Amino acid sequence: MTTDALYMRHALALAARGLGTTAPNPSVGCVIVANGQVVGRGATRPGGRPHAETEALLEAGARTRGAHTGQTGPCAQALIDAGIARVVSAVEDPDPRVAGKGHDLLRAGGVHVATGVCADEAQRVNAGFFKRVRTSIPWVTLKIAASLDGRTALSNGESKWITGSQARSAGHWLRATHDAILTGIGTVLADDPRLDCRLPGMAQRSPVRFVADTCGRLPGQAKLRHAPPGGQVYVLTEAAAAVEGAASIVVPRAKAGGLVVDAMLRAIGATGVTRLLVEAGPGLTTAFVRAGAADEVVWFRSGKVLGGDARAAIGALGLNDLVEAPDYARVAQSRWGEDVMETYARRP
Repeated sequence: MTTDALYMRHALALAARGLGTTAPNPSVGCVIVANGQVVGRGATRPGGRPHAETEALLEAGARTRGAHTGQTGPCAQALIDAGIARVVSAVEDPDPRVAGKGHDLLRAGGVHVATGVCADEAQRVNAGFFKRVRTSIPWVTLKIAASLDGRTALSNGESKWITGSQARSAGHWLRATHDAILTGIGTVLADDPRLDCRLPGMAQRSPVRFVADTCGRLPGQAKLRHAPPGGQVYVLTEAAAAVEGAASIVVPRAKAGGLVVDAMLRAIGATGVTRLLVEAGPGLTTAFVRAGAADEVVWFRSGKVLGGDARAAIGALGLNDLVEAPDYARVAQSRWGEDVMETYARRP
């Protein structure tokens, strides 16, 4: 591994910590190196400001003269003014209005710029930001917690708990690393979930909540309206309606019932969300799978077997040939207590 790559991975690790907190901006990491030592580190602060470079420069202080930085995106003028001699960047900003301009400004200011270091890793860290800029829709993670035979509840609806406490903690971490979470009104009416992050000391990392609610049935006493206090709630609905304590967004209904998935994603993206976690029942989950809208699937699998009369994680897709089946590649696997978490990426 080159020295540049070593410091860039340090910067990317800093960036990854901020996922779920910086939308609509990317989560950027920056390290400043002088005489072979890291003298400043920074990451984009919650809400997208201050930028990582500003934070790193503040920590480095007067030691920036002649130093170099490893970062995922330039805050050009501040680096020039601080006397940075060399900038190592992973990727350019994908927004065509600014792409390349930061690097050009650095070069015009006499700063040597190296680009493309750990570019693939940087693309993965900020996949949500890049996707939203290019397509206007966020990166979508579909989360499923199911039995060994792919069931999410008994026939009577009982589902607490199929997976253990460690797997549920991992699920809360997923919430913390996403800007927003989407569920369906059926799940709200059946389970009354809070959809917050309940890891110790991380309530502030709870995602913005969206409910797909075609007919505007969200109860006034629903827990997700109040946890965490002051958290934003949006209702995606077919007809404009005043929903107390929530903002309504009108989305068209699909012919087969339910709201149009692409329209929901565009509406969510328009609010600034870059990373969306879908944590829903089989109806909405199936709609996302059928639409090919899930960029990745995170599947928590327990050792329990619930049987054919239990409720399936994914409903009927109406396939007539195996070549029509949605296809995902497993890219990661880990164990949480007695349960397994598998991450699958959608194949191109």
